[in-house]
Amino acid sequence: MTEKTRNDLTIYDDVATNWWSDDIRWVRTLKNLVPGRLAWFDKHVDWNGLNVLDLGCAGGFMAEALTVRGAKVTGIDPAAQAINAARVHAAEAGREIQYDVGVGEELSYDDAAFDVIVCVDVLEHVDDLTKVLAEVARVLKPGGLFLFDTINRNLLSRFATITIAEDTMRLLPKGTHDPALFIRPAELRIGLEKAGLVCGPMTGLGPRGLNRNGDFTFGPLPIRTVIYMGVARKPGTH
Repeated sequence: MTEKTRNDLTIYDDVATNWWSDDIRWVRTLKNLVPGRLAWFDKHVDWNGLNVLDLGCAGGFMAEALTVRGAKVTGIDPAAQAINAARVHAAEAGREIQYDVGVGEELSYDDAAFDVIVCVDVLEHVDDLTKVLAEVARVLKPGGLFLFDTINRNLLSRFATITIAEDTMRLLPKGTHDPALFIRPAELRIGLEKAGLVCGPMTGLGPRGLNRNGDFTFGPLPIRTVIYMGVARKPGTH
């Protein structure tokens, strides 16, 4: 038997009609990650009034959270059905968010279009990381911020993400990640610098407790062994 395809991004379209229903455990996990990320991101950004791109927005969990904080949000993702689910939910909630179908390697936006770009659960899935970071730098305004998270590449992160999260606990569908695409912090720092961005602090992200449904809640952690978050800035002012 051959191993299931790794880095399988069809999963996001497959569950699009149930994205906001809370019926699917792994989708609830993605939703639960948002407050944990923002617990750290909020320390770096006052979102109110900023033009923000949610790069790899899927069904819109982060985009809506940022809109609630007063940001003017654009979301982009290659999963067309997930984008449709995001549009429907935003309309039902009365939230004005522009959603586009597209990929990070070729963003259909003007130079210096955004104050902030948020990119979570994405960099470890892209076809060409160098191109994505170059596009991030291009569409960021001078002085703008790039906030991200991704998965470290080592034996422990592979065990935690593939063996535990996917194969054992089913927190994610089997085949979601390809550990060969995981990125060490030092590698990402070099990539950011080559794209013309100044890398700032990084911190870990991981489980912090359980909620009433028995699902993990998440928050910043001092160790970056598995998932880590970071911030980078485009030089200049605007």
